[in-house]
Amino acid sequence: MQAKPVIEHLSEILKTRKSENRDDSYVASLHRAGLNKILEKVGEEATEVIVAAKDAQRDAENKAALVHEVADLWFHSMVMLSELDLEAQAVLDELARRFEISGFEEKAQRGQ
Repeated sequence: MQAKPVIEHLSEILKTRKSENRDDSYVASLHRAGLNKILEKVGEEATEVIVAAKDAQRDAENKAALVHEVADLWFHSMVMLSELDLEAQAVLDELARRFEISGFEEKAQRGQ
C-alpha cells in the first residue's frame, strides 16, 4: 500500500483542524485567531527563510536549518490557503501549468 503524498495528507489534516475547536491543536488555534494572525506567521517564516538562506552559504548545518525554515514557510502557507478555502493542489496545478511556458513569458502575461 502506497502512502499518500505528504502535501495531500497535510492538506487533509489542515482541512479537518480548521473546523475543530481543539485546545491542543496549533492549526485550530491559528484558524481561531484569523487570517491576520496566519499572515503574520507566513511573513515571519518568510523572513526566517531569507536569513537561513544567507547562512546556508557557509556550511551543511546551515543548509539543514534552511530546509527546516522552508518547511515552516510551506506549512504556514498551507494554513493560509486552508483559511481561504483553497487547496494546496491549486498551487501544484498552477506550477504544472507553468511547465508549458517560459518563465519570462509567464511573467509578461501577468502584466497584461
